[in-house]
Amino acid sequence: MSEPNKGQEPDDRATRDRGDVIGAGILWLAKWALCVVAIAAGAWVLGFLVAKLWVVILPVALAIVVSTVLWPPTRWLTTHGLRPAAAASIAVLGFIALLAGVIALIVPSVVDQAPELADKSTEGVNQVRDWLQGPPLKIRDEQLDSAVDAIVSRLQSSSEQIATGVFSGVSTATSVLVALFLVLVLTFFFVKDGPRFLPWLHIVSGSRSGKHLEEVLNRIWVVLGGFIRTQALVSLIDAVLIGAGLVILGVPLALVLAVITFLGGFVPIVGAFVAGALAVLVALVGNGFVTAMIVLGIIVAVQQLEGNVLQPVLQSRSMRLHAVIVLLAITAGGSLYGIVGAFLAVPVAAIVAVIVRYIGEQLDAATAAAAEPETEPTPE
Repeated sequence: MSEPNKGQEPDDRATRDRGDVIGAGILWLAKWALCVVAIAAGAWVLGFLVAKLWVVILPVALAIVVSTVLWPPTRWLTTHGLRPAAAASIAVLGFIALLAGVIALIVPSVVDQAPELADKSTEGVNQVRDWLQGPPLKIRDEQLDSAVDAIVSRLQSSSEQIATGVFSGVSTATSVLVALFLVLVLTFFFVKDGPRFLPWLHIVSGSRSGKHLEEVLNRIWVVLGGFIRTQALVSLIDAVLIGAGLVILGVPLALVLAVITFLGGFVPIVGAFVAGALAVLVALVGNGFVTAMIVLGIIVAVQQLEGNVLQPVLQSRSMRLHAVIVLLAITAGGSLYGIVGAFLAVPVAAIVAVIVRYIGEQLDAATAAAAEPETEPTPE
């Protein structure tokens, strides 16, 4: 057995006790567990503040989303000689005119076709009733009447709650109008004074922090703007194709269903499913089983075109999120904040992905710099 060389230090790993190794592992685990608990507590506090300030955060978030759409025309107008205030005013007024035009287009269709659709809905209910009474179920009239009576009595017993819901709905509609006005005002100032924000933030936060904040916010703006504009284009193509099929087939409320398809496109996966199911249901009630199946085939074909052609071509790889992340984000946003939460879930997930990606780049740069060996200068 060879003896260790003189002057050679013994290996620390060979002399460490087993208890020391276990203790070091427990301390390491406890440190990371404490960090996780601190992060969870911070996330809970952040969620609590968001819930308390939701009435302020929601208009700001919606205004930022609208600003990403209105910024390109505003920038084009300013580059052609208009002052920022005039360019922002034209962009916002054009957006309002577009919304008013869409509403004026679909409201007459709803008013004209709603009675006919209601009558056909009654016919559909009667057909379902006849089907339930026939084979193989053969439900008796007494059973159906008792079920209907139970539903009616339940509605009558809940009349007070329904009336309360109507009054709360009126107050909700008023708050929606106020929030919409606030969104438009904030959008005007965002597209008018947006270019001044990053230089001001850089000055306030300092040179080191300002550099990172400016880079992250620039990336967020690019990703968010690209995502919203791409979704708008994809949703428009879906609405035009599906709406054309509904018009050709003579489905009631075709224009309304096309608009719902366009709006549903901003909630990936879930929005397309809900809008498609609604179109098939209206076609089933209004035109029968065969037309409903044709509408279902059109919707499936358009969704395949969107998923396999439009999204890969129009949306860059850096902005894409995995379907599982999108679905979980929509589920969480919808359960916490309803339809608006589901609409904002994917943009928020895209923003979080940008931040995580930037932090990963900084960590890679720091570890790469630490791993580089110091090279001694070569003598001349």
